[in-house]
Amino acid sequence: MFLSTLRRRNPGLLEAAIALHQRGDVPTNSTVLDLEAMERNSKALAATAAGLGLRPLAMTKQIGRNPDAVASIMAGGIDTAVAVDLECGLAVAAAGMPVGHLGHLVQIPRARADEAAALTPDYWTVFSLEKAREAGAAAVRAGRRQRVLARLMADGDRFYRGHEGGFAAQDVVRIADELDAIEGIEFAGITSFPTMLFDPASRTVRPTPNLATLTAARTALEAAGRQRVEMNTPGTTSSSILAELAAAGSTQVEPGHGLTGTTPLHAVEDLVEEPAIAYVSEVSHLHDGDAYVFGGGLYVDPVLGTTPTRALLVPRGGGLDDAVELAVEMPVPGAIDYYAVVPQAPATVAAGDTVIFGFRPQVFVSRSLTVGISGVGSQPRAHRPWSSNGAPAITIQDARTGWEGTR
Repeated sequence: MFLSTLRRRNPGLLEAAIALHQRGDVPTNSTVLDLEAMERNSKALAATAAGLGLRPLAMTKQIGRNPDAVASIMAGGIDTAVAVDLECGLAVAAAGMPVGHLGHLVQIPRARADEAAALTPDYWTVFSLEKAREAGAAAVRAGRRQRVLARLMADGDRFYRGHEGGFAAQDVVRIADELDAIEGIEFAGITSFPTMLFDPASRTVRPTPNLATLTAARTALEAAGRQRVEMNTPGTTSSSILAELAAAGSTQVEPGHGLTGTTPLHAVEDLVEEPAIAYVSEVSHLHDGDAYVFGGGLYVDPVLGTTPTRALLVPRGGGLDDAVELAVEMPVPGAIDYYAVVPQAPATVAAGDTVIFGFRPQVFVSRSLTVGISGVGSQPRAHRPWSSNGAPAITIQDARTGWEGTR
Protein backbone atom coordinates (compact mmCIF):
# COMPACT_ATOMS: atom_id res chain seq x y z
CA MET A 1 0.00 0.00 0.00
CA PHE A 2 2.75 2.47 0.98
CA LEU A 3 5.74 0.60 -0.44
CA SER A 4 5.88 2.66 -3.64
CA THR A 5 5.48 5.85 -1.63
CA LEU A 6 8.38 4.85 0.61
CA ARG A 7 10.59 4.07 -2.37
CA ARG A 8 9.82 7.46 -3.90
CA ARG A 9 9.67 9.75 -0.85
CA ASN A 10 11.83 8.08 1.81
CA PRO A 11 14.20 5.56 0.22
CA GLY A 12 16.70 6.33 2.98
CA LEU A 13 14.49 4.54 5.50
CA LEU A 14 14.41 1.46 3.29
CA GLU A 15 18.18 1.55 2.80
CA ALA A 16 18.73 1.97 6.55
CA ALA A 17 16.31 -0.82 7.43
CA ILE A 18 18.00 -3.23 5.01
CA ALA A 19 21.53 -2.43 6.20
CA LEU A 20 20.65 -2.51 9.90
CA HIS A 21 18.73 -5.76 9.57
CA GLN A 22 21.57 -7.44 7.74
CA ARG A 23 23.99 -6.17 10.37
CA GLY A 24 21.80 -7.67 13.10
CA ASP A 25 20.88 -4.32 14.67
CA VAL A 26 17.21 -4.55 13.66
CA PRO A 27 15.59 -7.87 14.61
CA THR A 28 13.34 -9.71 12.20
CA ASN A 29 9.67 -8.92 12.93
CA SER A 30 10.34 -5.26 13.63
CA THR A 31 8.38 -2.18 12.69
CA VAL A 32 11.02 0.47 12.05
CA LEU A 33 10.37 4.18 12.57
CA ASP A 34 12.25 7.08 11.00
CA LEU A 35 12.62 9.26 14.10
CA GLU A 36 13.65 12.48 12.34
CA ALA A 37 10.81 12.14 9.81
CA MET A 38 8.34 11.63 12.65
CA GLU A 39 9.64 14.76 14.35
CA ARG A 40 9.15 16.73 11.13
CA ASN A 41 5.64 15.31 10.74
CA SER A 42 4.80 16.26 14.32
CA LYS A 43 6.18 19.75 13.73
CA ALA A 44 4.04 20.20 10.60
CA LEU A 45 0.89 19.00 12.36
CA ALA A 46 1.56 21.09 15.47
CA ALA A 47 2.23 24.25 13.46
CA THR A 48 -0.89 23.88 11.32
CA ALA A 49 -3.01 23.10 14.37
CA ALA A 50 -1.66 26.10 16.29
CA GLY A 51 -2.47 28.42 13.41
CA LEU A 52 -6.07 27.24 13.51
CA GLY A 53 -6.49 27.29 17.28
CA LEU A 54 -6.57 23.50 17.54
CA ARG A 55 -4.91 21.31 20.14
CA PRO A 56 -3.31 18.16 18.71
CA LEU A 57 -3.12 14.99 20.81
CA ALA A 58 -0.94 12.14 19.55
CA MET A 59 -2.41 8.66 19.05
CA THR A 60 0.52 6.27 19.42
CA LYS A 61 -1.10 2.82 19.39
CA GLN A 62 -0.22 2.37 15.71
CA ILE A 63 3.51 2.57 16.55
CA GLY A 64 3.27 0.47 19.71
CA ARG A 65 3.91 3.55 21.91
CA ASN A 66 7.61 3.28 21.04
CA PRO A 67 9.33 5.61 23.56
CA ASP A 68 11.94 6.81 21.07
CA ALA A 69 9.21 7.77 18.61
CA VAL A 70 7.21 9.39 21.41
CA ALA A 71 10.25 11.55 22.19
CA SER A 72 10.43 12.56 18.51
CA ILE A 73 6.75 13.47 18.47
CA MET A 74 7.21 15.63 21.55
CA ALA A 75 10.31 17.27 20.06
CA GLY A 76 8.16 18.21 17.06
CA GLY A 77 5.70 20.07 19.26
CA ILE A 78 2.88 17.64 20.09
CA ASP A 79 3.32 17.27 23.82
CA THR A 80 0.34 15.20 25.00
CA ALA A 81 -1.27 11.92 23.97
CA VAL A 82 -4.69 10.44 23.47
CA ALA A 83 -4.93 6.90 24.84
CA VAL A 84 -7.21 4.46 23.07
CA ASP A 85 -7.65 2.46 26.30
CA LEU A 86 -6.22 2.35 29.81
CA GLU A 87 -3.27 0.15 28.82
CA CYS A 88 -2.42 2.69 26.15
CA GLY A 89 -2.54 5.47 28.72
CA LEU A 90 -0.23 3.62 31.07
CA ALA A 91 2.20 2.79 28.26
CA VAL A 92 2.39 6.28 26.80
CA ALA A 93 2.81 7.81 30.25
CA ALA A 94 5.67 5.37 30.90
CA ALA A 95 7.18 6.56 27.61
CA GLY A 96 7.22 10.10 28.98
CA MET A 97 4.19 11.71 27.35
CA PRO A 98 1.36 13.12 29.52
CA VAL A 99 -2.13 11.81 28.83
CA GLY A 100 -4.39 14.48 27.39
CA HIS A 101 -7.42 12.31 26.61
CA LEU A 102 -8.54 8.96 28.01
CA GLY A 103 -11.68 6.84 27.67
CA HIS A 104 -12.27 7.14 23.94
CA LEU A 105 -12.56 4.86 22.05
CA VAL A 106 -12.47 2.39 24.95
CA GLN A 107 -14.15 3.17 28.28
CA ILE A 108 -12.36 2.57 31.57
CA PRO A 109 -13.22 -0.66 33.41
CA ARG A 110 -15.02 0.02 36.70
CA ALA A 111 -12.39 -1.54 38.97
CA ARG A 112 -9.56 0.36 37.26
CA ALA A 113 -10.95 3.87 37.49
CA ASP A 114 -8.41 4.79 40.17
CA GLU A 115 -5.57 3.82 37.82
CA ALA A 116 -7.06 6.08 35.16
CA ALA A 117 -7.43 8.96 37.60
CA ALA A 118 -3.82 8.56 38.68
CA LEU A 119 -2.78 9.39 35.10
CA THR A 120 -4.38 12.85 35.62
CA PRO A 121 -5.79 13.03 32.09
CA ASP A 122 -6.83 16.46 30.90
CA TYR A 123 -10.04 14.97 29.50
CA TRP A 124 -11.87 11.71 30.19
CA THR A 125 -14.61 10.59 27.79
CA VAL A 126 -17.72 8.93 29.19
CA PHE A 127 -20.48 7.12 27.32
CA SER A 128 -23.04 7.07 30.15
CA LEU A 129 -23.90 8.60 33.50
CA GLU A 130 -22.82 5.38 35.19
CA LYS A 131 -19.33 5.64 33.72
CA ALA A 132 -19.30 9.33 34.62
CA ARG A 133 -20.04 8.50 38.26
CA GLU A 134 -17.18 6.01 38.28
CA ALA A 135 -14.84 8.67 36.90
CA GLY A 136 -16.09 11.21 39.42
CA ALA A 137 -15.64 8.88 42.38
CA ALA A 138 -12.09 8.06 41.28
CA ALA A 139 -11.31 11.76 40.84
CA VAL A 140 -12.56 12.48 44.35
CA ARG A 141 -10.38 9.73 45.77
CA ALA A 142 -7.44 11.22 43.88
CA GLY A 143 -8.19 14.66 45.28
CA ARG A 144 -8.88 16.29 41.93
CA ARG A 145 -11.70 17.43 39.69
CA GLN A 146 -11.90 15.71 36.31
CA ARG A 147 -13.02 17.36 33.07
CA VAL A 148 -15.12 14.97 30.98
CA LEU A 149 -16.18 14.78 27.36
CA ALA A 150 -19.58 13.32 26.48
CA ARG A 151 -19.53 10.84 23.61
CA LEU A 152 -22.53 11.74 21.43
CA MET A 153 -24.53 9.87 18.82
CA ALA A 154 -27.50 10.70 16.63
CA ASP A 155 -29.57 8.93 13.98
CA GLY A 156 -27.53 8.63 10.81
CA ASP A 157 -24.15 8.85 12.54
CA ARG A 158 -21.54 6.34 11.44
CA PHE A 159 -19.80 3.95 13.83
CA TYR A 160 -17.72 0.87 13.26
CA ARG A 161 -19.53 -2.21 14.54
CA GLY A 162 -18.53 -2.68 18.17
CA HIS A 163 -17.76 1.04 18.64
CA GLU A 164 -21.35 2.13 19.31
CA GLY A 165 -22.41 3.91 22.50
CA GLY A 166 -22.88 7.35 23.94
CA PHE A 167 -25.46 9.96 24.83
CA ALA A 168 -28.32 11.08 22.57
CA ALA A 169 -27.09 14.25 20.90
CA GLN A 170 -30.48 15.96 21.05
CA ASP A 171 -30.29 15.82 24.87
CA VAL A 172 -26.82 17.34 25.12
CA VAL A 173 -27.81 20.43 27.12
CA ARG A 174 -29.55 18.31 29.76
CA ILE A 175 -26.72 15.77 29.73
CA ALA A 176 -24.16 18.51 30.34
CA ASP A 177 -26.12 19.69 33.39
CA GLU A 178 -26.42 16.13 34.71
CA LEU A 179 -22.70 15.55 34.31
CA ASP A 180 -21.92 18.80 36.15
CA ALA A 181 -24.07 17.57 39.04
CA ILE A 182 -21.86 14.51 39.59
CA GLU A 183 -19.30 14.99 42.33
CA GLY A 184 -15.73 15.03 41.12
CA ILE A 185 -16.30 15.92 37.47
CA GLU A 186 -17.23 18.84 35.28
CA PHE A 187 -18.61 18.80 31.77
CA ALA A 188 -16.02 20.11 29.31
CA GLY A 189 -17.18 19.12 25.84
CA ILE A 190 -18.17 16.53 23.29
CA THR A 191 -16.63 13.92 20.99
CA SER A 192 -17.42 11.22 18.44
CA PHE A 193 -15.56 8.89 16.06
CA PRO A 194 -15.05 8.84 13.15
CA THR A 195 -15.67 12.46 12.22
CA MET A 196 -13.68 12.25 8.96
CA LEU A 197 -13.19 9.29 6.63
CA PHE A 198 -11.45 8.59 3.36
CA ASP A 199 -13.82 8.25 0.41
CA PRO A 200 -12.37 5.79 -2.15
CA ALA A 201 -14.66 7.04 -4.93
CA SER A 202 -13.47 10.65 -4.79
CA ARG A 203 -10.05 9.79 -3.31
CA THR A 204 -10.55 12.53 -0.74
CA VAL A 205 -11.29 12.77 2.98
CA ARG A 206 -14.85 13.78 3.77
CA PRO A 207 -16.75 14.54 6.98
CA THR A 208 -19.07 11.90 8.36
CA PRO A 209 -22.50 12.78 9.75
CA ASN A 210 -20.89 12.59 13.19
CA LEU A 211 -19.09 15.89 12.57
CA ALA A 212 -22.34 17.71 11.85
CA THR A 213 -23.83 16.13 14.97
CA LEU A 214 -21.01 17.58 17.07
CA THR A 215 -21.25 21.00 15.44
CA ALA A 216 -25.00 21.18 16.13
CA ALA A 217 -24.48 20.01 19.70
CA ARG A 218 -21.80 22.62 20.34
CA THR A 219 -24.11 25.33 18.94
CA ALA A 220 -26.89 24.18 21.28
CA LEU A 221 -24.56 24.20 24.29
CA GLU A 222 -23.31 27.70 23.50
CA ALA A 223 -26.88 28.93 23.01
CA ALA A 224 -27.61 27.58 26.49
CA GLY A 225 -24.85 29.80 27.89
CA ARG A 226 -21.89 27.43 28.02
CA GLN A 227 -18.55 28.92 27.12
CA ARG A 228 -15.49 27.24 25.60
CA VAL A 229 -17.08 23.92 24.74
CA GLU A 230 -14.37 21.45 23.74
CA MET A 231 -15.08 19.58 20.50
CA ASN A 232 -12.86 16.55 19.96
CA THR A 233 -12.85 15.28 16.35
CA PRO A 234 -10.66 12.23 15.64
CA GLY A 235 -10.41 10.31 12.39
CA THR A 236 -8.05 10.24 9.37
CA THR A 237 -6.13 13.21 10.74
CA SER A 238 -3.46 14.94 8.68
CA SER A 239 -2.49 18.58 8.28
CA SER A 240 -4.56 18.74 5.09
CA ILE A 241 -7.93 18.40 6.88
CA LEU A 242 -7.36 20.56 9.94
CA ALA A 243 -8.81 23.74 8.44
CA GLU A 244 -12.10 21.94 7.67
CA LEU A 245 -12.27 20.62 11.22
CA ALA A 246 -11.58 24.06 12.69
CA ALA A 247 -14.32 25.57 10.52
CA ALA A 248 -16.75 22.97 11.88
CA GLY A 249 -15.97 24.07 15.45
CA SER A 250 -13.35 21.54 16.46
CA THR A 251 -10.93 22.39 19.27
CA GLN A 252 -9.05 19.06 19.57
CA VAL A 253 -7.60 16.79 16.87
CA GLU A 254 -5.87 13.45 17.27
CA PRO A 255 -3.28 12.54 14.61
CA GLY A 256 -2.13 8.93 14.62
CA HIS A 257 -1.23 7.62 11.18
CA GLY A 258 -0.61 11.22 10.18
CA LEU A 259 2.53 11.06 12.32
CA THR A 260 3.94 8.29 10.10
CA GLY A 261 2.48 9.54 6.82
CA THR A 262 0.13 6.57 6.46
CA THR A 263 -3.43 7.91 6.45
CA PRO A 264 -5.46 6.68 3.48
CA LEU A 265 -5.04 10.06 1.81
CA HIS A 266 -1.26 9.65 1.99
CA ALA A 267 -1.66 6.54 -0.16
CA VAL A 268 -3.08 8.53 -3.09
CA GLU A 269 -1.61 12.02 -2.60
CA ASP A 270 1.71 13.46 -1.48
CA LEU A 271 0.95 15.44 1.70
CA VAL A 272 3.33 17.40 3.88
CA GLU A 273 3.80 14.43 6.23
CA GLU A 274 6.48 12.00 5.07
CA PRO A 275 6.21 8.20 5.12
CA ALA A 276 8.16 7.17 8.21
CA ILE A 277 7.38 3.51 8.91
CA ALA A 278 8.15 0.07 7.44
CA TYR A 279 8.03 -3.57 8.55
CA VAL A 280 11.19 -5.68 8.46
CA SER A 281 11.25 -9.47 8.14
CA GLU A 282 13.33 -12.15 6.43
CA VAL A 283 12.92 -15.37 4.50
CA SER A 284 12.65 -18.28 6.91
CA HIS A 285 12.65 -21.22 4.50
CA LEU A 286 11.62 -22.44 1.07
CA HIS A 287 9.06 -25.14 0.29
CA ASP A 288 7.85 -26.35 -3.12
CA GLY A 289 9.19 -23.19 -4.71
CA ASP A 290 7.48 -20.84 -2.26
CA ALA A 291 9.40 -18.58 0.12
CA TYR A 292 8.08 -18.38 3.67
CA VAL A 293 8.59 -15.03 5.41
CA PHE A 294 8.56 -14.62 9.20
CA GLY A 295 5.45 -12.88 10.53
CA GLY A 296 4.35 -11.59 13.89
CA GLY A 297 3.52 -8.07 12.76
CA LEU A 298 1.57 -8.75 9.58
CA TYR A 299 -1.64 -7.08 10.72
CA VAL A 300 -2.62 -4.68 7.93
CA ASP A 301 -5.12 -2.00 8.91
CA PRO A 302 -8.19 -2.75 6.72
CA VAL A 303 -9.24 0.89 6.35
CA LEU A 304 -8.64 0.77 2.59
CA GLY A 305 -10.29 -2.63 2.21
CA THR A 306 -8.59 -5.70 0.86
CA THR A 307 -5.54 -4.62 -1.09
CA PRO A 308 -2.74 -6.74 -2.57
CA THR A 309 0.48 -6.77 -0.56
CA ARG A 310 3.91 -6.51 -2.09
CA ALA A 311 7.32 -6.58 -0.46
CA LEU A 312 10.96 -6.00 -1.29
CA LEU A 313 13.21 -9.08 -1.14
CA VAL A 314 16.85 -8.18 -0.70
CA PRO A 315 19.65 -10.80 -0.90
CA ARG A 316 22.14 -10.98 1.94
CA GLY A 317 24.88 -8.50 1.30
CA GLY A 318 22.67 -6.50 -1.06
CA GLY A 319 21.02 -3.11 -0.80
CA LEU A 320 17.97 -1.29 -2.10
CA ASP A 321 19.29 -1.34 -5.65
CA ASP A 322 19.37 -5.15 -5.48
CA ALA A 323 15.79 -5.45 -4.17
CA VAL A 324 13.16 -7.35 -6.10
CA GLU A 325 9.55 -6.34 -5.50
CA LEU A 326 7.23 -9.34 -5.36
CA ALA A 327 3.61 -10.14 -4.52
CA VAL A 328 3.10 -11.65 -1.08
CA GLU A 329 0.29 -13.94 0.06
CA MET A 330 -0.66 -12.69 3.51
CA PRO A 331 -2.19 -14.87 6.25
CA VAL A 332 -5.99 -14.85 6.30
CA PRO A 333 -7.41 -12.62 9.07
CA GLY A 334 -8.52 -15.62 11.14
CA ALA A 335 -5.06 -17.18 11.19
CA ILE A 336 -2.07 -16.52 13.42
CA ASP A 337 0.47 -14.74 11.24
CA TYR A 338 3.39 -17.07 11.68
CA TYR A 339 4.42 -16.63 8.04
CA ALA A 340 3.57 -14.82 4.84
CA VAL A 341 4.25 -16.62 1.55
CA VAL A 342 5.95 -15.46 -1.63
CA PRO A 343 4.47 -17.85 -4.20
CA GLN A 344 6.91 -19.38 -6.66
CA ALA A 345 9.77 -17.19 -5.54
CA PRO A 346 12.68 -16.60 -7.93
CA ALA A 347 15.49 -19.13 -7.70
CA THR A 348 17.77 -16.40 -6.36
CA VAL A 349 15.74 -16.06 -3.14
CA ALA A 350 17.38 -17.72 -0.15
CA ALA A 351 16.73 -18.21 3.55
CA GLY A 352 17.92 -15.19 5.49
CA ASP A 353 17.18 -12.66 2.76
CA THR A 354 15.79 -9.38 4.07
CA VAL A 355 12.11 -8.65 3.36
CA ILE A 356 10.65 -5.13 3.68
CA PHE A 357 6.92 -4.32 3.71
CA GLY A 358 5.23 -0.93 3.42
CA PHE A 359 1.71 -1.50 4.72
CA ARG A 360 -0.32 0.52 7.22
CA PRO A 361 0.11 -1.16 10.63
CA GLN A 362 -1.58 -1.26 14.01
CA VAL A 363 1.41 -2.46 15.99
CA PHE A 364 -0.38 -2.64 19.35
CA VAL A 365 -2.52 -5.59 18.19
CA SER A 366 0.49 -7.50 16.84
CA ARG A 367 3.59 -9.33 18.09
CA SER A 368 5.91 -6.95 16.27
CA LEU A 369 8.86 -5.30 17.91
CA THR A 370 9.39 -1.61 17.19
CA VAL A 371 12.76 0.00 16.51
CA GLY A 372 13.46 3.68 16.05
CA ILE A 373 16.08 4.62 13.48
CA SER A 374 17.94 7.92 13.62
CA GLY A 375 20.33 9.31 11.06
CA VAL A 376 18.35 8.09 8.05
CA GLY A 377 20.08 9.31 4.91
CA SER A 378 23.44 9.82 6.63
CA GLN A 379 24.69 7.47 9.34
CA PRO A 380 21.68 5.40 10.39
CA ARG A 381 21.58 3.97 13.88
CA ALA A 382 19.07 1.54 15.33
CA HIS A 383 17.79 2.31 18.81
CA ARG A 384 16.83 -0.44 21.22
CA PRO A 385 13.87 -2.68 20.35
CA TRP A 386 10.58 -2.34 22.22
CA SER A 387 7.65 -4.72 22.47
CA SER A 388 4.33 -3.98 20.78
CA ASN A 389 2.86 -2.69 24.05
CA GLY A 390 5.63 -0.13 24.56
CA ALA A 391 7.51 -2.18 27.14
CA PRO A 392 11.19 -3.13 26.81
CA ALA A 393 11.68 -6.14 24.55
CA ILE A 394 12.52 -9.33 26.46
CA THR A 395 16.20 -10.22 26.33
CA ILE A 396 17.87 -13.59 26.79
CA GLN A 397 18.92 -12.42 30.23
CA ASP A 398 15.26 -11.80 31.11
CA ALA A 399 14.34 -15.26 29.82
CA ARG A 400 17.04 -16.91 31.93
CA THR A 401 16.49 -14.98 35.13
CA GLY A 402 12.73 -14.52 35.11
CA TRP A 403 13.01 -10.72 34.71
CA GLU A 404 15.52 -10.43 37.56
CA GLY A 405 17.96 -8.92 35.11
CA THR A 406 15.74 -5.88 34.50
CA ARG A 407 14.42 -5.22 37.99
